[in-house]
Amino acid sequence: MRSPSGWSEPGQRPEFLEVTLVLKGMLRVEAENGLLDVQAGQAILTDPGEWIRYSTPGPEGAEYVAVCLPAFTMDTVHRDA
Repeated sequence: MRSPSGWSEPGQRPEFLEVTLVLKGMLRVEAENGLLDVQAGQAILTDPGEWIRYSTPGPEGAEYVAVCLPAFTMDTVHRDA
């Protein structure tokens, strides 16, 4: 995935486990227990049922790979209104 500088998605509480590996730039992950900036070469694991929000506030945006188990669907992501 590629996201530009300034991108943000709605918060979500997915039913799936998500492993996100940042290839370039920085991905900001906001969770109920805090905020984490995931840099290129780092990864984050989020559990099913955990509230999270992704954004790329840095000047270069980010390139990353997200693996969802089971697979991502709009019915199981549960994005905030």
